[in-house]
Amino acid sequence: MSHRCMEEFEDCPVIAAIKDEEGLRKCIHSEIQIVFVLYGDICSIGDIVSRLKKAGKTVMVHLDLITGLSSREIAVTYLKAVTHADGIISTKPAVIRQAKEEGLFAIMRFFVIDSIAFDSIERQTESVHPDMIEVLPGVMPKITRRICQNSRVPVIAGGLISDKEDIMAALSAGAVSISTTNQAVWFM
Repeated sequence: MSHRCMEEFEDCPVIAAIKDEEGLRKCIHSEIQIVFVLYGDICSIGDIVSRLKKAGKTVMVHLDLITGLSSREIAVTYLKAVTHADGIISTKPAVIRQAKEEGLFAIMRFFVIDSIAFDSIERQTESVHPDMIEVLPGVMPKITRRICQNSRVPVIAGGLISDKEDIMAALSAGAVSISTTNQAVWFM
């Protein structure tokens, strides 16, 4: 699973991050292979993932954003059993560890708001061993470059990416892919 997903990320520079039903419908009809699900609840997440999987998408669910699921390890087990998602996204180290134990692809999300974030990214990446990390906001190529140079795992740049220039800057800085909810970017 991990190797297959990693290859897909390397082949897919733009990741569709969906936050509502409209995004889901548009994403299904896009050529984008990888989808980050950033919405849903305990009752709807199975259907959301199922629709994406039927469309041939690789699906990563942001566990922290699913209403009714706590950001605890048992939620990973539930998500795997009920949705058959390919992986999860979380800011929580224990959730990432559980996802790895369950055989799910694990992306750890970091918000880079100050210089302390650099140490946190390095420390948590070394102790948790996610498959990838996602840094937000993704429109800071200088910061993205620094993180990519110091990270032992591939980096996704996400958040506030709104045009081709942002995509190219993030990829040139070393990010493997970018994630965005901006639907115009999906079709560039």
